[in-house]
Amino acid sequence: MTEKFLEKVYGLNTVEETVDHYNRWAASYDAEIAENNYATPGRIADALWSVLPDAAAPLLDFGCGTGLSGIALRRVGYETIDGVDPSKEMLNVARSKGAHRNLTQIDPDSSTPFKSGVYKAVVACGVLGTGAAPASVFGHLMHGLNRGDLLAFSLNDHALADPSYIGAMNEWLDCGAARLLFKENGPHLPGLNLNADVYVIEKL
Repeated sequence: MTEKFLEKVYGLNTVEETVDHYNRWAASYDAEIAENNYATPGRIADALWSVLPDAAAPLLDFGCGTGLSGIALRRVGYETIDGVDPSKEMLNVARSKGAHRNLTQIDPDSSTPFKSGVYKAVVACGVLGTGAAPASVFGHLMHGLNRGDLLAFSLNDHALADPSYIGAMNEWLDCGAARLLFKENGPHLPGLNLNADVYVIEKL
């Protein structure tokens, strides 16, 4: 019987645990996610295109995993997509899909996960949340953006139940350092009855 990884992901506590889990999950990730009708990559791609309909805009797919979000971004029309992820095995699967221009393994503890001024938008699909990236990563991503750049991301039901994630976003919105361009609640993993909010915010 194939090991099920999805049901265990929300109980991961440390960076080391998380990276090891995703490395072991890489080979069966797409199949298990497909069984649960993973909707968020397509929803984020559609949301970003609704405010940035520019095929040439360079994007960073942060926490790109096996490349599903890259494929979704390609589908709506984006042509220049780089991906980064801490999991070497996930990146190997993503590489086989050919959706990204460059794929790079990153240090999950880095406070500067990408170079400023390179990307018009950063996408964090299913990245911020329990069993993935902590709320502090939101600030790292925002600090890497220039004024006018966009962050498109999702918070699933587990992340929405943890006030630190909404709090991290509101710190930027409430002081006028960013503005909300798009917010929509909808399906995340229907097979698990999980929903997610999808957001696009602009750094001011």
